[in-house]
Amino acid sequence: MENMSWINYRTAYSKDIYGKSENEEVKLIGWVAFKRVHKDKVFIQLRDRYGYVQLVVSREYSENAYKLAKRLNIESAIAVSGIIVSDERAPGGKEVHIKELIVIAEADVWPITKDVLKSPETMFDYRHLTMRGPRSRSILLAREGIILGAIDYFTRNGYVLITAPTFITAAVEGGATLFKLKYFDRFAYLTQSSQFYEEAAICVFEKVFVVQPSFRAEKSRTRKHLTEFLHIEAEAAFLTHDDIMNVEEELVKHIISFLNENYEKEVRYLLNGSLLKEYEDRFPRIKYDEAISILQSKGVNIEWGDDFGSDEERILSNEFDIPFFVTHFPVSTRSFYHMNDPNNNEVTLSSDLMAPEGYGEITSGGQRIHRYEDLVRKIRDFGLNPEDYGWYLEIRRYGMPPHSGFGMGVERVARWLFRLPHVRDATLFPRTPSRIYP
Repeated sequence: MENMSWINYRTAYSKDIYGKSENEEVKLIGWVAFKRVHKDKVFIQLRDRYGYVQLVVSREYSENAYKLAKRLNIESAIAVSGIIVSDERAPGGKEVHIKELIVIAEADVWPITKDVLKSPETMFDYRHLTMRGPRSRSILLAREGIILGAIDYFTRNGYVLITAPTFITAAVEGGATLFKLKYFDRFAYLTQSSQFYEEAAICVFEKVFVVQPSFRAEKSRTRKHLTEFLHIEAEAAFLTHDDIMNVEEELVKHIISFLNENYEKEVRYLLNGSLLKEYEDRFPRIKYDEAISILQSKGVNIEWGDDFGSDEERILSNEFDIPFFVTHFPVSTRSFYHMNDPNNNEVTLSSDLMAPEGYGEITSGGQRIHRYEDLVRKIRDFGLNPEDYGWYLEIRRYGMPPHSGFGMGVERVARWLFRLPHVRDATLFPRTPSRIYP
């Protein structure tokens, strides 16, 4: 059995069972997700790539299979053959009555006890195992849907997928949040964003996007922060700040409809039978000044020029039931590359897209400075050294047009859409200031 091709053994997946005929014979492979012994029968929920199907192993039907099934630990990998039987008591109305059962890989006694389930921290200590549960599985599949939905949107709209370096030499979002490391005989950093490289690429492809990890050495311990997260970023030549907000809105709406259409089972599982709300109305756009007024009216101790923290975002976004943009942030709250508003030099052509109902920022973007002299001046105004940004400045000397872009955190979008308690639930192996295992 060690050298057997199990892929060739299989004749159906779990999802195929519900469309097949009564008494049709099938062969399945997968894992024992759940097992229950009742009298002379063993009921098994088999998990495979596409979901679950109920198996019934009866002593009457196969003595050998019954004895084997009765002693199996959950999460053992097995191969089975049997016939399809309709039964309204079975999940989905059909089950497979087993005549042959083969153990491919036997599992030890499952260590995830009820006590483990009560502790989120312990659950993540066992993440390599707890990801097998139906909820984690559904979240991770739906997360895939967010990524594929974004890729679908960008490719339909003429964007080119590029890959940017992970090792960098200069900060994009501020030196305090850089992970520093030894790179042979010099120091380098883990990337905070692919934006600078995207800006170089737009002079080749006009519109580009990336889907890759970013790293932030922030010691934030909020529900919306990870030290490593999946970043969907886009940059486009000739687009204004208003244009890029239109792109962000279209992207979010497309992702939602893509999930409802292609990941309906996972969406309904996570939302108690409902689909995601699809938005027809335009996303409101309020200026930073108005957002400050709203927060002050709610008793928040905040002044003009302060940036929003997690608490401020939560309070502000609780005032909306639809995603909304906050625009025109003060220069002091944005990175140096943001273009100042020509009509008000104290604010930038920048924005954050906020998820409603307390979830807060899911994208951040704006119009970039495209003129060489303006960018040199802004870098110096921020107390930075233009020599550290040599190539990034140089691309402005060779036909850099007005352009805009944004970044979206996949885990934050997942937390909002699926009402998750923490962004760490939306990633395979979360990295936070206190967690680098497993």
